[in-house]
Amino acid sequence: MKAFVTLAIETAMRRGEIVGLQRGWIKGRVAYLPDTKNGTPRAVPLSIRAIEAIASVPLRIDGKVFEFKDDHYSKSFLRACRDAGIEDLHTHDLRHEATSRLFEKGLDVMQVKSITGHKSLQMLNRYTHLKADELARLLD
Repeated sequence: MKAFVTLAIETAMRRGEIVGLQRGWIKGRVAYLPDTKNGTPRAVPLSIRAIEAIASVPLRIDGKVFEFKDDHYSKSFLRACRDAGIEDLHTHDLRHEATSRLFEKGLDVMQVKSITGHKSLQMLNRYTHLKADELARLLD
């Protein structure tokens, strides 16, 4: 679960993209996703933390990074949140968090749109939740 959550926050990949990730799609620090939700292939840059998360998962004969199907990770995440006393947090919320973090790192709109795979700026905007205190630091 730790590797799954880390990869989600570090890459802004969708749950299905993470679960379907094949080791053969990873070249250096880029994951090449041949099939995404919106039907367009995409190259996702990988941070050092993302690379470490992938490396922490045992190798599989079938080449997939993760063992289980989408719903397993969603249910496990909800169970972990419940056990920690966290309410109303879902795996898809990690994509929102990741998108916001990309902006907070200083990436511009087109860079973030390229990483997340959003087709429109309107949809990208729905995934962006910037923190006012982080924005205040940029003003100094």
